[in-house]
Amino acid sequence: MSRARLLRAADYSRTPWKNGGGSTEEIARDAGAGLDGFGWRLSIADVGESGSFSAFAGYQRIITVVQGAGMRLRVDGQLSRDLIPLDPFAFDGASAVHCELLGGAIRDFNLIYAPQRYRARLQWLPVAGEVRLFSSASTLLLFSAEAGLRVSHDGAEAGVLGRHDCLQLDTPGGLGELVLRAAAGICCLIELTALHA
Repeated sequence: MSRARLLRAADYSRTPWKNGGGSTEEIARDAGAGLDGFGWRLSIADVGESGSFSAFAGYQRIITVVQGAGMRLRVDGQLSRDLIPLDPFAFDGASAVHCELLGGAIRDFNLIYAPQRYRARLQWLPVAGEVRLFSSASTLLLFSAEAGLRVSHDGAEAGVLGRHDCLQLDTPGGLGELVLRAAAGICCLIELTALHA
């Protein structure tokens, strides 16, 4: 039996950046407190000006602009492509990263996870009508870019997401059916599976 938690954007807790340069709204995490101890963490950062990112050694990061014109990253001296809204980009959490905003403040959506503890997959999906998916991940996270996304898992209704809400589904494993319904929208599906030693 899967367990569903509907996380509302209005309830996300705000925490300071690791480097003190701004703040982040934490959406969800698997464990730990503060900026330590987690195996995975999902958040939204408000970036008001160009500058450096915090380092997270031992973690992998996948970042996506969800509001604003976009940004360009210099990762260990290498320049990224222009990262426009809903175009995800992955990099090592230990890297030296500098952000250059392309046209004013942005909000970015972040998955940070420990690859030695979790296998992760992230994809942005357009939803117009009904989309049916199957996953055997132990944790599913659905983040809605717009309001009105209806989700069911293995035939049970799991909730209706507003803009920037997130649904966390913890499953017992095995292949499960995920059905997404919306008139028109886009969401991020993250699949996380714990790696056992």
